[in-house]
Amino acid sequence: MRLLSGGLPESEREAKAMTFSKEIESTTNGSPLDPAASISGRRITRFPDISYVHNPVMEKEVTNLFSHVPSGVIVDATIGGAGHAIALLRSRPDIDLIGIDQDKEAIEAAKENLSDFEQRVTLVHERFDNIKKVVEGSGVAKISGALFDLGVSSYQLDNPLRGFSFRKNGPLDMRMNALSGENALDLVNERSEDEIGKILKDFGDERFHQKIARAIIAARPISETNELAEVISSVIPAHSKRFKGHPARRSFQAIRIAVNQELSVIEPALTQTIQLLKVGGRCGILSYHSGEDRIVKQTIREHAGLKRQNSRYLPEIDDEAEIQLLSRKGQQPNEEEVRSNSRASSARLRTFEKINEGKHG
Repeated sequence: MRLLSGGLPESEREAKAMTFSKEIESTTNGSPLDPAASISGRRITRFPDISYVHNPVMEKEVTNLFSHVPSGVIVDATIGGAGHAIALLRSRPDIDLIGIDQDKEAIEAAKENLSDFEQRVTLVHERFDNIKKVVEGSGVAKISGALFDLGVSSYQLDNPLRGFSFRKNGPLDMRMNALSGENALDLVNERSEDEIGKILKDFGDERFHQKIARAIIAARPISETNELAEVISSVIPAHSKRFKGHPARRSFQAIRIAVNQELSVIEPALTQTIQLLKVGGRCGILSYHSGEDRIVKQTIREHAGLKRQNSRYLPEIDDEAEIQLLSRKGQQPNEEEVRSNSRASSARLRTFEKINEGKHG
């Protein structure tokens, strides 16, 4: 594996390329809302070791997507535990791979899991909206493919120390990059009632966002995930608790999305990816939340020339499409996969192919 000289800029600090000579731990990427197994509500003083095992969602569909792309480099922009990356490297001995993740534990896990392919892999600790800088910093001009597996990882959900789960008590955190700025503790205890309510409404579609925001303000300071889950549950009407899912599910999702700025980075990352792709190169995006999928759909449809309209009052628009959608509707996992991996149930895969360089080529 190559060591990138000089590193790359990260949101809070310099990104570092990880080499196979360093010791590692573990992690994963791309999973829907938290259905993790519950435990008792008592305070936890010891946490079990959690390994970073990645069961890649829609592995067959992803592998098929890249089966006919040109030889060269594929970017796994959310490498996680490298489940998809391993499948791709096995299926295409003529490609190399750049793996990106903002979670340092994910990079460490990927390094270990990809040890059999170390001569073909470069790993970079970075957020995927800096994909262009990562690729250029790796000495690559054009790529043959890119994969984005959006959302929170199974490892992040299952590890109480990361503070993502409403079912496993731990410190409020929820940062995918544990070295970056605001965490869930800061958001919950410092944001105003109006700000918290808007976050819950916009990112969680939470019907009772005002009640929950008011209850959070009244209960502050809140320092643990169980405390926050209890505060949220206490103001959800009894009739709504009868529906499937934990009462705090939507609120935890919304806070996580806000902490990690998950939606704002999708469009710039995809735009950069389109510029980086070779003609004939392909991209796949796995999303698990309607807000994610909406942004993905709008962005790729625009670059495919499907939403552009000319007006006699405006200059003529160049409607030559840069990409072609490989399916108008996103693919979903089959019933067999959902039965074996419940966290795949909300997944949607959208795909496209670069068909010409366009004005940014």
